[in-house]
Amino acid sequence: MASGTILIADDDAAIRTVLSQALGRAGFDVRTCGNAATLWQWVARGDGDLVLTDVVMPDESGFELLPRIQKIRPDLPVVVMSAQNTLLTAITAAERGAYEYLPKPFDLNELVAIVNRALSSPRNTAPQAAAEDEQRLPLIGRSPAMQDVYRVMARLMSTDLTVLITGESGTGKELVARALHDYGKRKRGPFVAVNMAAIPRELIESDLFGHEKGAFTGASARSIGRFEQAEGGTLFLDEIGDMPLEAQTRLLRVLQQGEYTVVGGRHVIKANVRIIAATNKDLRQLVAQGLFREDLYYRLNVVPLRIPPLRERIEDVPDLIRHFLNLAAAQGLPRKVVDADGLDRLRRHNWPGNVRELENLAQRLAALYAEDTINSRIISLELDPAARRDEPPPPESQTLSGAVEVYLQRHFGEHAAAGLPPDGLYDRILEQVERPLLVAALVATKGNQIKAAKLLGLNRNTLRKKIKHLNVSLVR
Repeated sequence: MASGTILIADDDAAIRTVLSQALGRAGFDVRTCGNAATLWQWVARGDGDLVLTDVVMPDESGFELLPRIQKIRPDLPVVVMSAQNTLLTAITAAERGAYEYLPKPFDLNELVAIVNRALSSPRNTAPQAAAEDEQRLPLIGRSPAMQDVYRVMARLMSTDLTVLITGESGTGKELVARALHDYGKRKRGPFVAVNMAAIPRELIESDLFGHEKGAFTGASARSIGRFEQAEGGTLFLDEIGDMPLEAQTRLLRVLQQGEYTVVGGRHVIKANVRIIAATNKDLRQLVAQGLFREDLYYRLNVVPLRIPPLRERIEDVPDLIRHFLNLAAAQGLPRKVVDADGLDRLRRHNWPGNVRELENLAQRLAALYAEDTINSRIISLELDPAARRDEPPPPESQTLSGAVEVYLQRHFGEHAAAGLPPDGLYDRILEQVERPLLVAALVATKGNQIKAAKLLGLNRNTLRKKIKHLNVSLVR
């Protein structure tokens, strides 16, 4: 077991006490402080064998301190702690040279194991460039399951290692692949995504590697493939389990030798592309069935990265629904919020469609409901069709026909002060019903008139005429 002096910086006295006791019992000498200035003094004069620091401190961020520590003591391991448990925090810690990132709250046994490992291993990590400014986060979630994903991703950002992302449909595998590209060393290059399941089997090789003129019937001109499109960047192969065996052989050559030939071509082309693959299938089972090459599986599975289903990170649901409702509002849909009971109802759902199901729900809630605050009753209606069938009918005054009847009685009934209305009442009432109906359809379809016409059961030309006649603003 390693030994040494641990320097701890955290502005929370309770955390300093807990860490000091845990590391002291593990046999380490511990010194604690509550600010970055004291920690820097210790480091600058050569004290300590490992630093354990919080990110947010009263005088200076731990992230601001990291490059200075790297400059004067590059062999001093620094473990960063943070309650800001986002992907960007993990990436920033890795890019600024931290040995490890620990999201709060963390397991003390895991902390002691990390400290032991850091003090037992030689340090040869060079300082790296600082992270970019805060941007909109590509992934949402602060659950322990997502923290594990963030930490693996942060370690992969500065590498070109091949990654195999696994997870159920709707968990966000392409978002993870894009984040690995956007925050990685190839971020200035293209990101090219290919869904293997969406390409006809006979065209996959041509789509990936391109083809020469005359290579097959219908090849009237040279066509570049996805590998050439992704040159210098990242090629994301989604649903890799659906790739036919003959295309698997060509892909294996690229991974083994870093080169390929176009279909019908003779010249070897060097591939400067990072490969990230994803699947919702068990590739090992496909290998056993003879449907997937075993050697290709091991070439792809250099770094496995499993994305947890939403039911394993249910505590992320409130953050996710707020995020998706904000996105819906940014797209022109009405702004909505979910109340506490509604959030509790969301947490109780099993989410078989994962994050994609939740995103679709947010779109429906924003488009179809007049209420600004979404409660558990509304969410139950959307998540459980049986609840919709069992719901008692609304009072007559709340139905469309009932509302029209109340309106007519109020304005034109026998007690109305103005007497009979002007002629043309039918057309005026019809317009008042039609206009909000058209607006609702356009909002629900994000301004797509073809989809709105289909939703309304109208001819597209008829819809266009009504939009013009009623002066309906188009939704974009």
